[in-house]
Amino acid sequence: MRNHTAITTFILLGLTDDPQLQILTFILLFIAYMLSITGNLTIILLVLVDSHLKTAMYYFLQNFSFLEISFTTACIPRYLYSLSTGDRTVSYSACLSQIYFEYIFVVTEFFLLTIMSYDRNVAICKPLHYVTIMNPRVCKMLVFCCWMMTFLLIVPLFILLLGLEFCDSNAIDHFACDANPLIKISCSDTGLVERMVIICSVLIFILTLMCVVLSYAYIIRTILRFPSAQQRKKAFSTCSSHIIVLSISYGSCIFVYTKPSSKDDMTMNKGITLFPTSISPMLNPFIYSLRNKQVIQAFNDLVTKLYSSQGTRAMLK
Repeated sequence: MRNHTAITTFILLGLTDDPQLQILTFILLFIAYMLSITGNLTIILLVLVDSHLKTAMYYFLQNFSFLEISFTTACIPRYLYSLSTGDRTVSYSACLSQIYFEYIFVVTEFFLLTIMSYDRNVAICKPLHYVTIMNPRVCKMLVFCCWMMTFLLIVPLFILLLGLEFCDSNAIDHFACDANPLIKISCSDTGLVERMVIICSVLIFILTLMCVVLSYAYIIRTILRFPSAQQRKKAFSTCSSHIIVLSISYGSCIFVYTKPSSKDDMTMNKGITLFPTSISPMLNPFIYSLRNKQVIQAFNDLVTKLYSSQGTRAMLK
């Protein structure tokens, strides 16, 4: 066995060493995090309490909001703590746990976005059979399959990460623990791990993207056959929110993972990574709600009920 010093603590280098930029970053990330939690919790609550939102589309949206909350919570609070206290250290077990949950939530999101594309496909291409095809049992099974496929893909990769040794550097060039910067500082043979990362990325990213493109190809073909312009406009409107979210999710990943890994590009990639981890979870509830009359109506009804109940209590007192 080779001699080496076992590293049990890592240092997260973060985004910047400038104190003023750190304060600004903390304020912006804190606001974005609170808005994302509030917005996504609101959607989850609305789907739970409003009978008009008991459909497959909103069931998937509810699960997507839960994943958004989970993913941003796995990434951002630890960095906010680091910015506020100056403590950049993270234990080995905490770092590996963060990587595990980040990957579980983000990969499940990609699978769920694919399922949501299929849901829009059925709604537009087979509207008369929509309720029958996308019944509650099928919806629950599809969500369960998303989690199971993620588990089967991520666990083997995570087991390989657990086998890495670290003996020279413990500085992770990122604001959160991530597989790629962790592999770069390992003194083990990382060939197998790197190949597994590439294989998993291709299976998840390319296959889900292909399914999404095929779904929307059928959707567009069906919409173009509609006789009236009003019908075509309404059909495109039902897909617009999902298309925007897909563009944000896939676009940010393409930008990060297709750029060269030079030092300057790595700094830019860390900044771009803030988009899917913080900005996107904040924007998605607004994208879905502001373009959806049913969600807006459900929110207004909930506010009215809460206001009425408070008024009744005040009168009783």
